[in-house]
Amino acid sequence: MKYISVSEFAKLKNIPPRTVGNYCALGKIKGAYITGKTWNIPEDAVLPKKLCKV
Repeated sequence: MKYISVSEFAKLKNIPPRTVGNYCALGKIKGAYITGKTWNIPEDAVLPKKLCKV
């Protein structure tokens, strides 16, 4: 499996890198793991579904 960085994932999904980092830290991106200070995200990872407020 190939892994990509936070910035690469952010560019692919058109969202801010900080949001991606937060999702990783909260465990919302399955398969992401940290090495030192760098998050490694599976190339085929999906964004978490947004919670709807009613």
